[in-house]
Amino acid sequence: MPDSGVRVVARIVARPGKEDELRALLQGLIEPTRREPGCVTYELLQNKTDPADFTFVEEWRSEADLDAHLQSAHLRQARSRLSELAVTDPDIRRYTVVG
Repeated sequence: MPDSGVRVVARIVARPGKEDELRALLQGLIEPTRREPGCVTYELLQNKTDPADFTFVEEWRSEADLDAHLQSAHLRQARSRLSELAVTDPDIRRYTVVG
């Protein structure tokens, strides 16, 4: 049965030579985000064959909880460094469970 939560897949690709710095920045988001209201799951993955490719897999209770996360201080601070560490803006996709 579908639920009312929202799932997110957010992909970020590091600039050449910036993989370690980007990984450290992204890892720093994990604990504060997991403590946010409405955060069900927040995991950071690194591609086994392309170490520059990082993906967050997230589950939030509601769109409002996700929107609050996107305005959080720790996320705003991390975004301020992304242009120097990532090839492009993050590819953030929102999903709902349909089956």
